[in-house]
Amino acid sequence: MTRIPPSVQTPSERQDALTSSFSASYAGVMAFITVATEGSFARAADRLGVGRSAVSRSVQKLEGQLGARLFSRTTRSTSLTAEGELFFENCRPGVERILQALEEMRDLRDGPPRGQLRISSPHGFGRKVLAPLMHEFRMRYPGIGIELMLDERAADLAVDRIDVAFRDGRLDDSQVIAKQLIPMQMMVCASPDYARRHGLPESIDDLHDHACINRRLPNGRLDSWNFKVDGRARCITPSGDIVLNDDDLMLQALLDGQGLAQMPAYQVCDALRAGELVACLGQFAPDDRGHYLCYLSRRQLPKRIRAFIDFITTQVRAMHHDCAPQMASITECATVGAPREEPVATAA
Repeated sequence: MTRIPPSVQTPSERQDALTSSFSASYAGVMAFITVATEGSFARAADRLGVGRSAVSRSVQKLEGQLGARLFSRTTRSTSLTAEGELFFENCRPGVERILQALEEMRDLRDGPPRGQLRISSPHGFGRKVLAPLMHEFRMRYPGIGIELMLDERAADLAVDRIDVAFRDGRLDDSQVIAKQLIPMQMMVCASPDYARRHGLPESIDDLHDHACINRRLPNGRLDSWNFKVDGRARCITPSGDIVLNDDDLMLQALLDGQGLAQMPAYQVCDALRAGELVACLGQFAPDDRGHYLCYLSRRQLPKRIRAFIDFITTQVRAMHHDCAPQMASITECATVGAPREEPVATAA
């Protein structure tokens, strides 16, 4: 069939060709973006609510239009080719804007919040604080699905498609809104048994004479212990035989009497209240860095994100309110710095 050059086509013919090309391209791009995001044609089909063969046909037609292979496919895996990666990076921002616009318009309609939420959090905060709240949130908002990903590395909210991230300290990104949930209180703790056997440090320099439990950061470095002495920040990395990269493991090592560790207050609050841990060096507590709830700056947040932010803010701050008097009492006692023979009395 002879193709009529655009220069000699009638306006109606050019419009029909444009409409046909756009429809095929749009369907192909949406299928391509979904496969690239989900990692497989089957999951993309489930996400789009169509058959796998329809997704495959749309991608194949797009590849024909572009004259390039976008995926490398085997019986076990699907991955982007170099051309596919380039096309994905160029298409994704525009597609995300379209999806956001559609989502915001849907949210304007009547009805409860619904949709999927992707949440990122450090392991300790996610397990100790967020995970116990997920059941109640789902009971209140059954139309909202939750994907909670625990990672010590700060997520890129745009690249990783994260709706809400929780971080210790602000994210260095002008496009991100960072809302402080609770203070970032760091406390040096040990078990009562360790305190009876070895005493507790009265100064920061005394830490070198104690068994210290250190944290390994995702970048491979040891985390520093932070203090404030005479109004000035001081960071040290005490030597120790135990190095861990997980808050739960560090807490268990403390409870087992294996040494001292500096941990966030929310991690040790219950154990301090129960007398399973004692605190020290409270007079050298560092400045508050804050636990932050972070999300991308949007003119209008989808209902599901707003519902989650409001719920978590209320619940976490209530938990901190219950714990704060206990922390203040323990910190005040810890300023004495003397070895303890008995667990600290719990506050009413």
